Amino acid sequence: MSDMVESIRRACLALPEVSERLSHGTPTWFVRGKKSFATIWPDGHHQDEFPHLWCAAPTGTAAELVAADPRTYFRPPYVGGRGWVGVRLDTGIDDAELAEVLQDAYRAVAPATLVARLP
Repeated sequence: MSDMVESIRRACLALPEVSERLSHGTPTWFVRGKKSFATIWPDGHHQDEFPHLWCAAPTGTAAELVAADPRTYFRPPYVGGRGWVGVRLDTGIDDAELAEVLQDAYRAVAPATLVARLP
């Protein structure tokens, strides 16, 4: 799991003006130190006792992901009602798909000036 955390960390910190700090005791990534867009729970959280990530998602995307692949994606507690998506990290999700989910999460909360800097 430490490799997965490092992979997620690299993907997040490669995005413009992203920082990392603990929030609720777990690594969380923020745009300009203010708006979070991803949180990892390597040992699970509450009733979800499997390694997973919570990510912001563009409007409607979370429901689409859960419907398309409920084994990997789920509606997380607390933030699921605000459009965030949970991503199970123990189902074999590949790095490319995970990076795409993280970039979409970033795009969902970052200001347009930063989003414009993405390739």
